[in-house]
Amino acid sequence: MPRKALKPKEKRGLPEPDSKFGSVVIARFISKLNFEGKKSIAESIMYDSFDIIKEKTGEDPVAVFNKAIESIRPLLEVRPRRVGGATYQVPMEVPSTRSITLAINWMIESARSKTGKSMCERLAQEIVDGSKKEGAAIKKREDTHKMAEANKAFAHYRW
Repeated sequence: MPRKALKPKEKRGLPEPDSKFGSVVIARFISKLNFEGKKSIAESIMYDSFDIIKEKTGEDPVAVFNKAIESIRPLLEVRPRRVGGATYQVPMEVPSTRSITLAINWMIESARSKTGKSMCERLAQEIVDGSKKEGAAIKKREDTHKMAEANKAFAHYRW
């Protein structure tokens, strides 16, 4: 019996741009920052952190944020590939939407792991650190790249 051809998964559309800056990436960030369904609180945290960034750096906070996302997003990652009973960590290029998602997740994760300050201050600090190529999220990116570099021998197992 012949196998049915699988249809490719339909991708969801991008979210609506955020109301204040008109950026889709900021809207995605706010959605990820959302906690227990309280989106208005996530928005206020994001916009307050932008005010802190403006105060600290004197630059446009959206430009600092975009620079941080660009410097944090990974180019390579390892994906497990099973070949004849053995599982290899195969380095692969990361699609742009996934790399932005990973950068957003790493920034939020590292901001949440810090203690002692309010979330807007921690998030602002992480964004500023990311734009300067410092901080926990950048370290996560470097670790991911090191892992891909270490497993370069298995690159021929790509699918």
